[in-house]
Amino acid sequence: MAPIPTPPAEPQDSPEGYVGLEAGQAERLARERGWSTVRSLPPGTVITMEYRFGRLNFEVEGGRVARAWKG
Repeated sequence: MAPIPTPPAEPQDSPEGYVGLEAGQAERLARERGWSTVRSLPPGTVITMEYRFGRLNFEVEGGRVARAWKG
């Protein structure tokens, strides 16, 4: 039986720190801080509930991050 893989470590970064930033600036900053995947979504977008290590999600409204969360 194969061993259970250990997920990679996520950046020690608070998603709340991105709220209010311009979307492009927030995406660049997140990548610089080590997030492997950065996803910008309009408000109300239907998404799956799967959790992906290393992914940071942004809800973007009016060109600015209104909400940010891991996974």
